[in-house]
Amino acid sequence: MKAVAFAVAALVCVGTTGAWAQNEAPPPLEAYGATPAIEYIELSPSGDLVARITVVGETRAIAVTRMTTGEHLFAADVGDVKVRDLRWIGENRVLVVTSQTRGIAMLGVPRSELFFGQVLDLEKKKLVQVLDRTPDVLAVLYGSASIRNTQDGDALFVRGVNITTDQIDLHRIDLRTGRGRSVASMDRETDDYVLDGEGEVIALARYVERTGRWSLRLPKGNGFREVWAVDALVDTPSFHGMGRTPRTIIIGADRPDLAQQETDSETSDVLFEVNVDTGEWTRLPFEHHPDFLVHHPQTRLLIGGGRTEEDGVRYEFLEPQASRRWRSIERAFKDKAPRLMSWNDDLSLIVVFTDTGEAGQYQLVDFDRGVADSLAESYPTIAPEQVGVVRPIHYAAQDGLDIPGYLTLPPGVSEPSGLPLVVLAHGGPASQDVAGFDWWAQALASRGYAVLQANFRGSTGYGLAFMEAGYGEWGRKMQTDLSDGVRWLAQEGIIDPSRVCIVGASYGGYAAMAGLTLDAGVYRCGVAVAGVSDLRRMVNWEARQEGRNDSQTVRYWNRFMGAARLNDRALDALSPARLADTVDSPLLLIHGKDDTVVHIEQSRIMAEAMRRAGKPVEFIELQGEDHWLSRADTRQQMLRETVRFLEANNPVGPN
Repeated sequence: MKAVAFAVAALVCVGTTGAWAQNEAPPPLEAYGATPAIEYIELSPSGDLVARITVVGETRAIAVTRMTTGEHLFAADVGDVKVRDLRWIGENRVLVVTSQTRGIAMLGVPRSELFFGQVLDLEKKKLVQVLDRTPDVLAVLYGSASIRNTQDGDALFVRGVNITTDQIDLHRIDLRTGRGRSVASMDRETDDYVLDGEGEVIALARYVERTGRWSLRLPKGNGFREVWAVDALVDTPSFHGMGRTPRTIIIGADRPDLAQQETDSETSDVLFEVNVDTGEWTRLPFEHHPDFLVHHPQTRLLIGGGRTEEDGVRYEFLEPQASRRWRSIERAFKDKAPRLMSWNDDLSLIVVFTDTGEAGQYQLVDFDRGVADSLAESYPTIAPEQVGVVRPIHYAAQDGLDIPGYLTLPPGVSEPSGLPLVVLAHGGPASQDVAGFDWWAQALASRGYAVLQANFRGSTGYGLAFMEAGYGEWGRKMQTDLSDGVRWLAQEGIIDPSRVCIVGASYGGYAAMAGLTLDAGVYRCGVAVAGVSDLRRMVNWEARQEGRNDSQTVRYWNRFMGAARLNDRALDALSPARLADTVDSPLLLIHGKDDTVVHIEQSRIMAEAMRRAGKPVEFIELQGEDHWLSRADTRQQMLRETVRFLEANNPVGPN
């Protein structure tokens, strides 16, 4: 463990000084496609212990170490599952949340991503399953878990589905056995809840999907009363935990009667602090609308927030001590855009993560000792000098809209000229590419490609108007925003416009297929991972999965895709599977068999359409893989096949 001096609020960061030559062999693709060596890392309330999820191949393990002595207190495999959360419950227990792709045939539950909880007892060296042996309740988590330090001790609260009553009550978990005890009655129309510091429910949200009616309910006597309601067919208000005091909660809501919309938010919601006793609404005093909120690790009270900006995540703290300490960390890690990963209860120890100009590093800042210690690396076999430079860029779309994005250059390239290009389109589409180490982009750059990651209209992070500019633009302006970037890079002399391919996953997979059909003539090839090829068929599948033709999900997709109704045939003109005869470039399709977000049939019907049209297509099905490429072996398989296909159809060297 390397200690770095922390004095006068500044760290002297020691880094690698060697230069990586372009003619040296890059790391193998497996180094990029591997799951990060550390998935989660969390400090205990005292800060004396650290829990982490480590990954070697497909094996995930939980390990707990005493920081002061380096003593390993516990280590055990958690199985061939996907870890989704890791949190301390007091000083002696750890919650591990995992997921698996499973269905429950006897209950009519289709294959989906089901979440499970385990509690590690450090004293007994034992793991128990959350909701285990709870009468008539599935041992499956419904929504997120809540941890509180109550007068009766540390407590864990989760919702669970009762297969007899169909209730989804809130349960307090016996931390010794995992068994749950119902503490609040809830049903399927209970959209969300907020607990106070003692684990008492102080706010409920109800949502009637059929009517789109969302209502806020606050305590009154032994029950709850409705204090405000709104019609929200697609965009519902949202809870964000406790406020700055124990009797307030945070709500994101569109209240033009109380406050004007925040222009830097991609929704019309404003963040309000609501007093649960008086019902008074107060706008939170953030300078910029945060993407996420930060709560105190002990009290769970609101102390700040953060938002993604062009050069990384930036934090704004409302609590003075947290604000002072984070400002000193930002000065210490200047130009590194540090991210807050974990801290102990008195905020004297903070784990930060940096991945600017490196493949990702966790460091422990100790304010009492005045040092920062290197804890772990995400990709230990990729040295900083092997990381390609990531440049923020802006260019104008055909209609003049400013499109932001990032250009990743091959390692060692500082003055790019005439490079082959891969357009790497992000998923969502309501998502965004961000600064920092992107394993997929860096893998492609390591093979000699420039990589364009454009935040096309409809992406998050650039305000409501930018988001709404994407509505109804699947295959239209959202698509040409990508090829406009290609043309701009060509005009700048950075890339060779005759050597461009398009790659993406999820919505990005749709963009890859649409690039060969709806925006033909730009790309030499395309790689679509878990992509949507038939829009109408996908929305119809969503309706069948949810058992409702007018569900909130269906309404959301119809708005984004530009459909007037379910089964709108206008979507066929935007569906690559129905336009296969127009393809003039090779296409590689890759899809996980366990994908519960975009069904694998979307790639199968595209492959069949291409074959019927006599067009060049390859199709690879990934065994045991989900929508998010969660497994190392299949992620690496995807990366190998993608690079093989690119090198065959768009070689880096002379054609």
